[in-house]
Amino acid sequence: MLELVLRITFSLLLVLALMWGVARLARRPLARRADATIALLARQQLSRGSSVAVLRVLDRALVLGVTDQHITLLGEADPAQFARPALPDHRVPLPVDELNSLIRTDRRFWPRALDYVRDRTGRYR
Repeated sequence: MLELVLRITFSLLLVLALMWGVARLARRPLARRADATIALLARQQLSRGSSVAVLRVLDRALVLGVTDQHITLLGEADPAQFARPALPDHRVPLPVDELNSLIRTDRRFWPRALDYVRDRTGRYR
């Protein structure tokens, strides 16, 4: 009886370890690898179930229409058109006491702070 319980426990642990390993591999996106042959350059959602995506495959940029049922090749484009320009870093940090006075007196502080955070995270409007 003890031998059966040990075998079942060992088998269950082995299956759980394999599932954990497969889940770790599946979480890694293909586009983040430096040597990836396929990379997502841009994507625009059109409606709940459809979007347009631009994929870089080797040295070509493919424009794809994506729906819940189909993926359609819409055309090709130059991959250089989808390179994001480097943003100039012209921000200067404020001293803490000046920042505290701005928070208390300037009504436009929070909208500006939100814009600053958006710029730093690389989000585009």
